[in-house]
Amino acid sequence: MTSAPHRTRHTGGTAAQRPRPLTARPTVLAALLTAALALAGCTAQGERTQTSADSAGLSAPAPATEGLSGAEVAPLPGPEPAVPPADQRALTDQEEYDDSPETPFQDVATSPLSTFSADVDTASYSNLRRQVSQGVAPEGVRIEELVNYFDYDYPAPTVGAEHPFSVTTEVATAPWNPEHQLAMVGVQATEALPTSEGNNIVFLLDVSGSMDEPNKLPLLAESFALLVEQLDEDDRVSIVTYAGDNQVIADSVPGSEHGVLVDHLRSLRAGGSTGGADGLRTAYELAEKNFVAGGNNRVILATDGDFNVGPSTPEELTELIEAERESGVYVSVLGFGMYNLKDNTMEAIADHGNGNYAYIDTLAEARKVLVDEFGSTMFVVAQDLKLQVELNPAAVGSYRLIGYDNRRLEDEDFDNDAKDAGDVGAGHSVTAFYELVPAGAGGGSDDLKYSDQEVGTSDDYMTVHVRYKAPDGGRPAASTEVEFPVGADAFTSTPTADFAFASAVAELGLIATESEYRAEANVDAVIERAAAALGEDRYGLRAEFVDLVGAYREVAPGDGAQ
Repeated sequence: MTSAPHRTRHTGGTAAQRPRPLTARPTVLAALLTAALALAGCTAQGERTQTSADSAGLSAPAPATEGLSGAEVAPLPGPEPAVPPADQRALTDQEEYDDSPETPFQDVATSPLSTFSADVDTASYSNLRRQVSQGVAPEGVRIEELVNYFDYDYPAPTVGAEHPFSVTTEVATAPWNPEHQLAMVGVQATEALPTSEGNNIVFLLDVSGSMDEPNKLPLLAESFALLVEQLDEDDRVSIVTYAGDNQVIADSVPGSEHGVLVDHLRSLRAGGSTGGADGLRTAYELAEKNFVAGGNNRVILATDGDFNVGPSTPEELTELIEAERESGVYVSVLGFGMYNLKDNTMEAIADHGNGNYAYIDTLAEARKVLVDEFGSTMFVVAQDLKLQVELNPAAVGSYRLIGYDNRRLEDEDFDNDAKDAGDVGAGHSVTAFYELVPAGAGGGSDDLKYSDQEVGTSDDYMTVHVRYKAPDGGRPAASTEVEFPVGADAFTSTPTADFAFASAVAELGLIATESEYRAEANVDAVIERAAAALGEDRYGLRAEFVDLVGAYREVAPGDGAQ
């Protein structure tokens, strides 16, 4: 694995504020998590029932064991009665996904550039886990979100580094096609927060009738209770609920008022239609009214995405979001529930609102997103981050980017600072895989009559160009470009554990999406490679993945098994 050297080109803009180290918040909610998970798995008579993770045979991350400040935990309702497998697909047919066509192989001689936006969303992985636990083949699988769900041991930028991220590269034989190579590009953001000012957060909560399910509003309330415990007196919280109309439940309450905020959350009741657009407008108004200059100003939308009053299509909602994007207020989207999940709507809101999108299927997932990854969920360190990979025809005949199918950009968009792209939070990592056909292996067009070009003598595989803006409160800022050459020494016959595990996750994605390019990809190989690359696995997420793949094999026994 190679931590690539870099060359920098500045195009102006203001410098980022001096980062401060990421410090631990007060003791994190573990008693709440432990109690809520236990209550969620018990009946009123105290008998243990089977949770969705149990029914899929999945291992859950071990709960922490430290205490929480005083608040009594409200029990989550027990699981709903099991739905017969034959009826599961009919129910999930009400869910909506936007599947983009996968990227085909490109000839380096005619298309040497590959340009895409960074993506730190992780919703697709936890949604896949939920679908497998229901016993149905997953839909809406986005391979990059599966890969980016996990942490990797990429070196972080050094203290005082010029740029808020590092880039690591590694090339090895493609596991599912031994005649090809697989290049991994990993971007690791600094954990240093970009501001010492407080948080100005608006909880925008869907309390419409469609949220009246045990895995929706009750789980939502306990999830946000976890987040509340991360806040202190320097933070401000507002709460807006929406159904047929919207209500302001709290306005700029100090984050240290944990009891007050949690009481508001646990008093929520569901009912009525879903006028999410009006709720979004009200949330933005509150966020802008309470704006903290130099701070983190963010709306956190929690919903199943089933908007049915007023503007409700992804296109109508993104038009509203884009109009507010320059205000300096970011958007995070948390998806809840099943059967009528509108994944396409929630992804569109996050993508167009300078935000991120996660799907919350369990309280353990809420803890991962809102506690363990608090800094990366809440604080942006690199805005509008784009990658442009320049392939070398002397080393590569053809290539394809795996995943990022709805994140592709036109090559000219890389230099266009007006073109929106993904934002990367403190501590976030972004991983991308390129499948490469070596030059001379039949993957390129070397006999074109009119387009023959002289190939240089460099043995580099590629150069990774990264362009980003320093966060500047929503004000227009010019970008900076950094270049990372990927030389021949990036190839290894003994890939790192991170490469082995991440490529196993990508391979499952090829299988689950029935990729045209899956070649010899199979579930047995995924399990074997992932199980051998668990590493430290602090939260047990890699081990859970191995169990998930085994459960997937039962759901889709003929899909990629050997």
